[in-house]
Amino acid sequence: MFDKLEFILNKYEELSVKVSDPDIIGNQPVWQKYIKEMGEMEPIVNEYKGYKLAKADYAEAKDILDVENDAEMREFAKEEISRLDVELEKYESRLKYLLLPKDPNDDKNVILEVRAGTGGDEAALFGQNLLRMYLRYAERNRWKAEIIDMNDTEIGGVKEAVIMIKGKGAYSRLKYESGTHRVQRVPETESSGRVHTSAATIAVLPEVDDVEINVDPNEVRVDVYRASGNGGQCVNTTDSAVRLTHVPTGLVVTCQDEKSQIKNKEKAFKVLKARLYDLMMSKQNEEISEQRKSQVGSGDRSERIRTYNYPQGRVSDHRIGLTIYKLENFLDGEIDEVVDALITHDQTEKMKNF
Repeated sequence: MFDKLEFILNKYEELSVKVSDPDIIGNQPVWQKYIKEMGEMEPIVNEYKGYKLAKADYAEAKDILDVENDAEMREFAKEEISRLDVELEKYESRLKYLLLPKDPNDDKNVILEVRAGTGGDEAALFGQNLLRMYLRYAERNRWKAEIIDMNDTEIGGVKEAVIMIKGKGAYSRLKYESGTHRVQRVPETESSGRVHTSAATIAVLPEVDDVEINVDPNEVRVDVYRASGNGGQCVNTTDSAVRLTHVPTGLVVTCQDEKSQIKNKEKAFKVLKARLYDLMMSKQNEEISEQRKSQVGSGDRSERIRTYNYPQGRVSDHRIGLTIYKLENFLDGEIDEVVDALITHDQTEKMKNF
């Protein structure tokens, strides 16, 4: 670990010299690249410098204890050593965390998909609740959210919806939401007052760049049709809706959000690329041993991750055994308490394997 820290410190100091070079300053793309690299390394460098200072103080206190005969000075040295033992342990813990491999997708925008599962109309109504929850969460974080495609029901439910969420750190916060969400409540259509259980699945995909995944246009069938709304009511009178079918995998993506066929096609391709990237990553993850998988959800949509219990007003996340009694606030987009706990748990598990 310390060899790696020394390498990072040396690299940071080299870049510090380079960004002051007039020739580098004149080459803005290169200068900005170096500045970005330094920004990424700075938290580690600052923490490591603090560690080295504490280590030097520790060594000095040890020397005093070894050679000093004065009782008062020896007591002072013992107290310093005791204090610095704790401080150094904290430094090492923070440095291990800072050196953990970063998810390359964390800063990316998100394509979030909601699909009603078992439970018929009630599942679709729950899908609408989840869709609103994520839209409200995006709003609270000042992220931009737009609906790409939505298949709703006559009573206001959502069978399927795809939204794009754009904002700093969106994927890093939302990636733990992939999986099956279960609701327990009395449906509005239930006359006997019995609690029913239904479910909806969430898929959270990072928006991918063209350099990360290449889609051969010859392998994609493009169909255009007239966009329609709830109950078949026409949204517009032109063939602007787009359906993409990726022939090799059978993946189908539709988009009818925009009045422009070109814009719908562009958005649909973004979703298709994200799904293909997710498919590719899923195959890679299957090859990773169980011991190396994160304990906080694999992103498997079949995995039941959370229960929303209306009679008790509670939300329970089954991956970390956390239950909070703030259902109404949670469904209004106040989900940070659970998200923070999931992130902390994930980091703890990774540090165990550091």
